[in-house]
Amino acid sequence: MSEPPRAWQRMLSGRRLDLLDPAPGDIEIADIAHGLARVARWNGQTHGPHVFSVAQHSLLVEAVGRHLDAACTDPDGLELLLHDAPEYVVGDIISPLKAALGDAYRGIELRLLAAVRRRFGLNAPLPAVARLVKQADRIAAHVEAVRLAGFARDEAERYFGPARALPEPVLVLAEPWPTAEAEARFLARFHALCPT
Repeated sequence: MSEPPRAWQRMLSGRRLDLLDPAPGDIEIADIAHGLARVARWNGQTHGPHVFSVAQHSLLVEAVGRHLDAACTDPDGLELLLHDAPEYVVGDIISPLKAALGDAYRGIELRLLAAVRRRFGLNAPLPAVARLVKQADRIAAHVEAVRLAGFARDEAERYFGPARALPEPVLVLAEPWPTAEAEARFLARFHALCPT
């Protein structure tokens, strides 16, 4: 009987993560923060001296989600923060390419996200939380598209829906930071939401 296929990735923590069958015990938040702070949103096609990283996008999505739902709990906030966690090893693949890759890519992404959830004690999100994540993600993408990626407002609305009024403390998260700062702020937010 042949061995199942494996796709090992050696992480900086020393863990070896199988991307095809990820074990929760091989997932470390330090690896996630390090990777997401170095993965560029918008394929790096943004204004400014620093890339806008997936770590920053994750912080923005969590802040937008809390703005949309004042009853957002810390586990809900953690779900928002970690919604793109698989990208620390698979990268930020643009939606048209994801669609072309189809179920093969989506399966890898979902298995990684399920392992991340198990590692940090999260259940699969309730439908209301899943909707909140999707809504906050689209609103954050709209902000990023206009402020950072050179989209016209009508173009951003076509792809991401209408703009939403957001308070300045949320909007300031859509400014590119140095990599070390993005990593540190992502880790700090994670530990505030998941102190154990």
